[in-house]
Amino acid sequence: MSDNPWDEKPQTKAQEAVATVKQANANGREWRLIENLVNGLFSEQKKARRWGIFFKSLTFLYLFALLGFYLFARQTGDAGSANSEAHSALIELVGPISADSEASADILVGSLRRAFEAEYSAAVIIRINSPGGSPVQSGYVYDEIKRLRAIYPDKKLYAVISDIGASGAYYIASAADYIYADKASLVGSIGVVSSGFGFVGLMEKLGVERRALSAGENKTFLDPFSPLKDRDRVFWQSVLETTHQQFIDQVRKGRGDRLVDSPELFSGLIWTGEQALEKGLIDGLGSSSYVAREIIGVENIRDYSPQLSPFEEVIDRFGVSFGGSIATKLGLSNNFSLQ
Repeated sequence: MSDNPWDEKPQTKAQEAVATVKQANANGREWRLIENLVNGLFSEQKKARRWGIFFKSLTFLYLFALLGFYLFARQTGDAGSANSEAHSALIELVGPISADSEASADILVGSLRRAFEAEYSAAVIIRINSPGGSPVQSGYVYDEIKRLRAIYPDKKLYAVISDIGASGAYYIASAADYIYADKASLVGSIGVVSSGFGFVGLMEKLGVERRALSAGENKTFLDPFSPLKDRDRVFWQSVLETTHQQFIDQVRKGRGDRLVDSPELFSGLIWTGEQALEKGLIDGLGSSSYVAREIIGVENIRDYSPQLSPFEEVIDRFGVSFGGSIATKLGLSNNFSLQ
């Protein structure tokens, strides 16, 4: 080994150069591996994205095809039943009767007009499942039924009560030519009620002072935060009695001498279908299909109630089905039911 340090420098620099080249080659292979891996991942993501778009497109095509088929089938069926077949027209009255509900006068009157005006409707059935509601809305429907019956005297109107036809719902039913119900249906409740709460005692206990300023002697009439005055009670009772008498008069006009002379008939009590038949509140026991088949003699029934648009109906059914599947998966569905 030489003692001269200059002899080792060229050898050391060469070794460093070789080591540098080897390191660069090694780093290059690593980067190439990383690059290949990243490219592979990007390629897989592109493929997955393309397949996702494909399946989404296929789903939308399926839904639109289903909607198109449903539209075609519905239009074909409606055209056939409306234009060439005699049918019994059906209208549903379901739920509380009020101006902003599906049992409002506007909705029911429109359905009644379409049913009576239809050329091939042999008769009209209004199927009732309602506890009643607004006397004003009920009165509108009652009056329209009377008007339509006068215009179309050959088309009978049958009211069929399912679970319940009470109060304002029976008010409407009494305008029909005939009323039917099930033996266990609840029928009647010919009365008027007004209820509320008074918070005077509670406010005194809490130390709350009521400050109500008004112009007009009776502007704070029936204020729940003030004591109920005797004159207010008497006046409001007279309003209820007047409304009740209007109800009674319309039922008597509709039912005539079929009603049994009984003081409890207009007391607000409610009866089963069998009891209602004995009291003359209804004319027979039977369902809407029974009335169409046995009484009207036209078993084919067409529903004139307002319907969801085809698109809304498909979406609604899809949503219900999806929700039902989720509930089943989560164990939230109840598999027991009474048939």
